[in-house]
Amino acid sequence: MTEQQTLSPATDYEAVRAAIRFLSDNGPDEADLGAFARALGFTERQLTDLFRRWCGLTPKSFAQAVALDHARRLLAERQSILDTTFEVGLSSTSRLHDLFITHEAMPPGAWRNRGEGLAMTWGVAPCPFGTAVLVLTDYGLAGIGFADGEVSIQQAFEDLRDRWPNARYSRDDATVVPVAARIFDPARWDPAQPVRVVLIGTDFEVSVWETLLQIPVGRATTYADVARRIGRPSASRAVGAAVGKNPISFVVPCHRVVGSSGALTGYHWGLPRKRAILGWERGVTSGA
Repeated sequence: MTEQQTLSPATDYEAVRAAIRFLSDNGPDEADLGAFARALGFTERQLTDLFRRWCGLTPKSFAQAVALDHARRLLAERQSILDTTFEVGLSSTSRLHDLFITHEAMPPGAWRNRGEGLAMTWGVAPCPFGTAVLVLTDYGLAGIGFADGEVSIQQAFEDLRDRWPNARYSRDDATVVPVAARIFDPARWDPAQPVRVVLIGTDFEVSVWETLLQIPVGRATTYADVARRIGRPSASRAVGAAVGKNPISFVVPCHRVVGSSGALTGYHWGLPRKRAILGWERGVTSGA
């Protein structure tokens, strides 16, 4: 293939399939750009252009994503850390640890065991939409919920706690308040220093939540559009279920997903709050 040749979408996919086979046989630690490109019959530039065109990632990021997806599945099946490390082609357990810290913001063992061994801090803080209940770990923000006249603080906390049932929890409002200020005060939003989040769920749920993070403030999308973005165009209902299970409300903006008719449909923390958040965000973006 010459530098001038352009791959069609169908050919792109065939090349990606070949890349996955290569990564399955060799592992991401062996996928330096030169060897990766030569194994597929491309130049380094062609390989980089292929992956940026097909999925928006560099070849290295794609290799890490494939390894992480495989590792998630193995750990969910209760494979040991050591077996998972070598099954996905990593050279040491420290490489698996680094991969999970980078992409999941927690060690692989804690991810597998739904928070076991993690110390989590929770607390409450005022926000524009009532009382915010936050759950924090050393690795990042793990949960946001809301309390009001219908949902008590304890009920909101238990809703979040049930997502990480094996962690140890302690309440510390003083630690939570400055984090909430960063989240809910537009003057403190800094794209260069985003709030680090910790997501735990199935591969499908995490892919939906990661897609939600791409919806701009003040904009909305539909469940069908999210389904198309993750390559599952017929899975609108499953997308709706995943949106409803989002553990980090507001930061992961499930409130920006509406029905195909524009109807607001459901929201885990109540439709009045969803309307309030959307209206507040429109005011923020319009400078009102």
